[in-house]
Amino acid sequence: MNKFFYSALTASMFVLTGCTDDDDNSPVQPADEAVTSLSSQQLETSLTNPWFQQGQQDIEAAKAAWAEVTGTVAPVTQSGSLQAAIADARGKAKNVILFVGDGMGVSTVTAARILDGQNQGKPGEEHQLSFERFPFAGLVKTYNVDAQVPDSAGTMTAMVSGVKTDVGVLGVDEDVSRGDCGSATGNELMTLTELAELAGKATGVVSTARITHATPAATYAKSADRNWEDISDMPAEAVQAGCKDIADQLVSFEQLLEQRYAGVDTDGIDVVMGGGRRHFLPNDARFNSPDARSSVEGDRTDGRNLVTEWQAQYPQGVYVYDKAGFDSVNAATTSRLFGLFNESHMQYEADRGNDVAGEPSLSEMTAKAIDILDNDPDGFFLTVEAGRVDHAHHAGSANGALTDTIELAEAVKVAADQTNPEDTLIIVTADHSHVFTMAGYPKRGNPILGKVVSIGAEQPELASDDLPYTTLGYANGLGMRDYGSETDADRTYGDPINAGRKDLTNVDTTTPGFHQESLVPLGSETHAGEDVGIYARGPGAHLVTGTNEQNMIYHIMDYASDISGAANLAVR
Repeated sequence: MNKFFYSALTASMFVLTGCTDDDDNSPVQPADEAVTSLSSQQLETSLTNPWFQQGQQDIEAAKAAWAEVTGTVAPVTQSGSLQAAIADARGKAKNVILFVGDGMGVSTVTAARILDGQNQGKPGEEHQLSFERFPFAGLVKTYNVDAQVPDSAGTMTAMVSGVKTDVGVLGVDEDVSRGDCGSATGNELMTLTELAELAGKATGVVSTARITHATPAATYAKSADRNWEDISDMPAEAVQAGCKDIADQLVSFEQLLEQRYAGVDTDGIDVVMGGGRRHFLPNDARFNSPDARSSVEGDRTDGRNLVTEWQAQYPQGVYVYDKAGFDSVNAATTSRLFGLFNESHMQYEADRGNDVAGEPSLSEMTAKAIDILDNDPDGFFLTVEAGRVDHAHHAGSANGALTDTIELAEAVKVAADQTNPEDTLIIVTADHSHVFTMAGYPKRGNPILGKVVSIGAEQPELASDDLPYTTLGYANGLGMRDYGSETDADRTYGDPINAGRKDLTNVDTTTPGFHQESLVPLGSETHAGEDVGIYARGPGAHLVTGTNEQNMIYHIMDYASDISGAANLAVR
C-alpha cells in the first residue's frame, strides 16, 4: 500500500495552478514530499480519490480568493468577536458543529423566514432566521456521482468524508455497487467523526429522524445500502458475507474503528440522540419500550438487544427514551448519552406535543449535546440533523416542513449562544432541496401559507380556471389535503392521491392539516436538484463563499479544525 502523511496532505499537498473546469474530474497530483504515518485502506481510498483531491484544491482557491479580496495574505482582523473567525489559520477551530436541514432548499428557507416573522406579528419578508445572520454564506451543488437529483446517503457522505459518491450508499465511494456487500470492501471512506475520535475529541450525532437513517448514519457507518438499518433489512447473502447492519455499526463504532487502526485507543461516540429504537431491539414484545406504538416494537431478527449491549459497553453511560429521562440528565456529570425517543422517526415539531411519553425538541437536544461535549478540553465535533423537514415535504405539508425549519433555526441559535465564535465553527446547510415553490404575486405580508392576494386587493386572486391558488405548492406528490387541525403530516399516506387543481374557495389553507396542491401525481413528493444554501460562523467560515461542490464542506471543516492533523499526531 502506498503511504501518505495525512495531516501534511490535507494541509498543503496541492499547489494551486489556477481555476479548474467543473467538467474535469481528473485527479490533482499530490506533492512529492507527502509521506505517511497514519495509514489504512480507508485513508488511501479518500486521499487518492479525485473528488477529495479537488476539494483540497478548492480550499486553496478559496484562501487565494480571500487574500485577493482583502488585499492581504496575513490573517485578517475585524472588530469584536469575529477577529479569529475570519483569520486565515488552519486549526483555529477547537469545536465544529455541522447542522443539516434535510431537504431545506432555498425556497424552504425563504418561506420559513416569512412564516417565522409572521408568527411574531411582522409582515415576515424582512425577518431573518438565526443562521441567515451568519457573516459568510454561499451555495452548494448537491448532485451525486450517478444522479442529477440526489439522495441523502450520497450527499451526507460527501459532506463528512470529502468524497462525492452514488445514491443510496453510506461511507463508501462510487466504486461500490449498491446492495452488493462485497463491493464495499476496499472502498470505505474515512469520516470526520472517525478522525475526531482518533484526534481525542468528543463526538456527537443528533437527529429528529431515526439515528440509523441516511443522514446521521453517514457520519459513522459503511454500508452498500442505506436501507440496511438492522439485520432484518439485509439480504441473507449480505449477512453471510459478514456485512454489519447500521445499528450494529453505531453500537460497535469504537471497536470497529480500533480494528482498522491497530494500537489506537478511542472512546466511541459520546452523544447519540434521535429516533429509531426498533432497529436496536429484538423482534420480541418482551423488549418493548413503555411508549411503544407497535405491538412488537423491535425489528431485529438476530435476538440481540443493542441497547443493553451499549449499556454493558459503557456502564457509566446514560440511556434515555422519553422527555422525563432526557430532562433528568445532568450534563455536568454525564460523559456519555444515548437517547432513542421513538420507535421510528421522532415527531414533527408541530406534532411533538402529542407524543405518548414526550420528546425533547431539536433545540433542546442540541443544547444538551453541547453541554456534555464541551466538557472535553480537546473540543468536539457534533452533527445535528433536522430530519423531518424532508419528511414533511415528501408528505406535501408546507406547514410541517417550515415549522421544523424554524425549529432548526432555534437549534442553531442555541448553539451560537452556547459557543464562542473565536473557537467554534458552525456550518448550516442542506443535503438537497425539494420541488417546493413560491408562486404568484402576493402582496407584502400576505400569509405565506395562505392564498395569493394581489397588491391592493382584499380577496384571493383567481387563476385562469376561476379558482384561487396558494403561494406555496409542489411540482409533484400526493396532492391537496384538508385535514384541519391535524399536525401529523404523515396522515396523507393513508389516503388516495389527490393531485391537480382543486377548489380552495372555502378551504382554510393556513391550518396545520392543509397539504398544498401538486401537479404530477406521485406516491411521495420528490427531491429537487438545484443548489442549496450554506451559512457559516467561526474560524474558517470565510472559506464559505461562492458556489461549491458539496464535498468541499468536509475540507472546510477539516481546514478550520485540523482534525486530520491531530488524528495523525495521536496515532503515531
